[in-house]
Amino acid sequence: MRTYPVSTAKNGAGEQMGSGCTPRGQHVVRIKIGASCPVGTVFVGRRATGEIYSTELADQFPERDWILTRILWLRGCEHGKNRLGEVDTMRRYIYIHGCPDTEPMGVPASHGCIRMRNTDIVELFDLVESGTPVFIEP
Repeated sequence: MRTYPVSTAKNGAGEQMGSGCTPRGQHVVRIKIGASCPVGTVFVGRRATGEIYSTELADQFPERDWILTRILWLRGCEHGKNRLGEVDTMRRYIYIHGCPDTEPMGVPASHGCIRMRNTDIVELFDLVESGTPVFIEP
């Protein structure tokens, strides 16, 4: 068992498409992305851009929502709550992912995803397999 500091949605908990909220309930890790990428790898649309995060890059693109290092893409397990229709976690592109180490943890700040420190997401990524259960509490 491990415990990590995280940051969840600035808009709070919720499942609705377009809400910018972190979905609650039972999920599984559906897809793991970034296994052999260097720490700080930048992802856009779940694809490595070839960039490594830096303050210079952040200054160049101040509006980016930085998805770094590894991605654990979540799929909801509860029909009508976080799976299918207007509440589908996977179609909302909700991930557990790395973020800049300057971002606060324990403070709601994301657009719905669960943000982690880069060293923590590497450790977690290596510990879990696709299909691993994830329960998100409010």
